[in-house]
Amino acid sequence: MTSLDFLRQGPPAGGNFEQSWSHNYLSAHVISDIGKRRERNEDSALLGGPHDIELLDGCGYLFAVADGMGGASAGERASQLALSSFSEAFYESPAENVPARMRASVEAANASVFHESETIAEYQGMGTTLSAVAIIGDCAYIGQVGDSRVYLSRSDGKLLQLTHDHSLVAEQVRGGLISEEEARTHAMKNLITRAVGIRDEVEVDLFGVQLDKNDTLMICSDGLCNFVTDEEIGGCLQLKSLTSTARVLVGKALEAGGTDNISVVVVRLIDAPPRKPLHEGCATIETPPVSFWSKVGRIFG
Repeated sequence: MTSLDFLRQGPPAGGNFEQSWSHNYLSAHVISDIGKRRERNEDSALLGGPHDIELLDGCGYLFAVADGMGGASAGERASQLALSSFSEAFYESPAENVPARMRASVEAANASVFHESETIAEYQGMGTTLSAVAIIGDCAYIGQVGDSRVYLSRSDGKLLQLTHDHSLVAEQVRGGLISEEEARTHAMKNLITRAVGIRDEVEVDLFGVQLDKNDTLMICSDGLCNFVTDEEIGGCLQLKSLTSTARVLVGKALEAGGTDNISVVVVRLIDAPPRKPLHEGCATIETPPVSFWSKVGRIFG
């Protein structure tokens, strides 16, 4: 499909994947690493946007991570199929409202994965997380299912986790039953309560946030955020080079054990974005403004 020629998705054949990308006011880098213990990479990641100017203006750029699950090659198939179905549906949707487009596209991905799970024996029971970000001007729209995550790092060093994990342990933390520290080593920390493709319907969290120049977004699988602390993530997202940022983050996850596949997409606004109104239909995330002196400090390094 010509409208999707600008998208990059990987990894191929269960291996590793690394890609740099930039266009207009955005720059991005993605790494998906098999890790130290797994035989195959069941994560998938994508970044990019359409060539068509009108489509780009209305739909924006797309970034996503999916962490597949299932026996044999089913998890790998689930994450790849989810992202390809999601991106095609996103740019083909007639909806002008971006949150509605995001929801419909995640639902389309869910239908594709569920159908193969139900009809192909080797893929029975497969599913995947899906964390996606569409950036249109200064607006970022987030669709979330599962326990992969989206973070925002402001130029003054503030780090915000924009998504909520759909996992049993995260629900216990939110309910005050266990602490964040206890959650990191909990025996059931990988038990998720929502996934794409495991049922015929899926519930999608939708968020919207407005961005500024020098803001950095990170999308990652739990193979990264389960092994790298928020403090370490925040420090890495302040590095000037996005390539270094992604490689250092993956390196830290490997040093901490690397027992899972590790995927990270980092996206930075390298120039002032066009101003756009934030569409209704998503939960608006309010972020503290970056101070004048923080902006000056960023300019002078």
